[in-house]
Order: sequence, then structure tokens, then C-alpha cells
Amino acid sequence: MGPCQRCKKRKATFHLTNISRDGEKVERHLCEECAVEEGLVHKPSFSQQLIETLLAASKSISPEEANLVCEECGLSYREFINQGLLGCPNDYDAFREPLARLIERSHEGATQHVGKSPRSLGAVRTTQQQIRQLKRQLDEAVAAEDYERAAELRDRIRELEQT
Repeated sequence: MGPCQRCKKRKATFHLTNISRDGEKVERHLCEECAVEEGLVHKPSFSQQLIETLLAASKSISPEEANLVCEECGLSYREFINQGLLGCPNDYDAFREPLARLIERSHEGATQHVGKSPRSLGAVRTTQQQIRQLKRQLDEAVAAEDYERAAELRDRIRELEQT
């Protein structure tokens, strides 16, 4: 990819296409820093929730998980938990099961990255997160046979889905 059209220094990694009402197409190519400065994306950060999840995981790591080691880079699962960083792309396969549980805990049940989005979509994303969380609570209420709570949660989910 080419250089950022704004700063002309860094590599453009964000590619935006706007189409006007007249059908005119305008493309912009920005680096991550310029996209953040223009408010098009949030600056990535190591969330407090992820830190808490990793700390909790470090206390409850099973002996089987502790012995997992990536054949490519030699990173152990225990080292990953302590550092919070994977060593290579193969780690996702080597640590598949425990990573899936960690990701679910730290991302409110989501197991896939949904990408970056403009701030203008913040309210929509928050609503989707609330719906996912309520659906998990609904499943728990049904499993616990708390049908009154389940009905309340079902109604709240319907309200959010209609807005």
C-alpha cells in the first residue's frame, strides 16, 4: 500500500471510500495515527478487563495448559499468561482451547474479532454488546430454571433489538 495521504510519512493502513449523493466516489488512504487523530477509529489499548482476565487465568491454569508449548516459537502457555503476548501466529493453534475461553471471558462471550469501526457506530456496538450479554444471562437463567428472570431478560432483549 502507499503512504498516508494526510501525513505522507507512514504507510496507509486505513482505506475509506465515501460516495456522495451524486454518486461521486472519494477515496482516502490514512495511516493508523492519522485515522485516530481524525476520530475515525479508537486508539487500541490494553483493556483493564483483559488484564483482569489474564490475572484470573494465571491463578486457575491447569497442569495440562501449563505444559502446552508452541512448536514454532517455543512459547509456553504459562509464559503467554504471564506476559499477555503471543509469540507467533502458530500460538493460536497451539493454545486454541484455553485461548478461546480467555477470549470469551474478556470479550463478553464474543470469540471473533469484529474489526475497527468509526466512533459514530459506538451506540450500535454498545447495544449489540448489551444484547449478547443479556442472551448469556438468559441462557443462565433458563439453565437455573429461573423463568421469571428469563422472561424479563427476553423482554429486554426484544426491546433492544427493536431500537
